[in-house]
Amino acid sequence: MSILEKYDKIFQAKDEAGMNEILHDDFKFTMHSSGNQLSKSDVIGWAMSDDISEDRDRSRIIYENDEIGVHHAFVTFKDGNTQAVMAVYKFKDGKIISMETGATNMPK
Repeated sequence: MSILEKYDKIFQAKDEAGMNEILHDDFKFTMHSSGNQLSKSDVIGWAMSDDISEDRDRSRIIYENDEIGVHHAFVTFKDGNTQAVMAVYKFKDGKIISMETGATNMPK
């Protein structure tokens, strides 16, 4: 199973221990739509919340190798807004060390 497949299963299960294992200790998440940068603990806290739900039928891994992964999904937030999100992941030591996203707001 690929790193992104593992991450997806862990994320969907809200598996906090799994998130701690798959995210590198130096992990950084950059959201280009807002300019915010989140740490490993920030992302784990957000992932454990009910703020995010992903359309499982429209989520796909576009590309992945040992160094990088690209994922596209339609994500709906607790406030009802939906975004098309393109995420690029970088890997180190078999873990995710960085994630950058670009998002497009979708009409309601």
